[in-house]
Amino acid sequence: MTHVVTDNCQRCRFTECVATCPVACFRGDDEMLYIDPDTCIDCGACVPACPVQAIQEAFDLPPDQEHWIARNAQQAGRLPVVRQTGTPLPTAEARRAELGF
Repeated sequence: MTHVVTDNCQRCRFTECVATCPVACFRGDDEMLYIDPDTCIDCGACVPACPVQAIQEAFDLPPDQEHWIARNAQQAGRLPVVRQTGTPLPTAEARRAELGF
C-alpha cells in the first residue's frame, strides 16, 4: 500500500515533502498535492517533511479519511508532477495554525 495526502494539505500546499521524494510521485493542483500510487515506493521520506501532517499511510487511515486513497489516485492521473519546492498558498500559515501545528 502507498502513502496518501489528506485534507490537511488543503489551503496549505507546503512542498517540503516534494524535496524528500526519491521518485517524484507528487502531483499538484491549485489547492493541494497528491501522491501517485503507481509511482510511490512507500519509503515514507515525505511523512516527517510535511509541516501539517497531511501525509498518511493508506492502511492507517481512519474510515472517514479512506476516500483520500481514491482521490489521490484519481488526481495523480490527470495532474502534472511537482518536482521542486515552491511557495505555499497565501492561506498556508493560517491553515497550519488552524490545524494546531
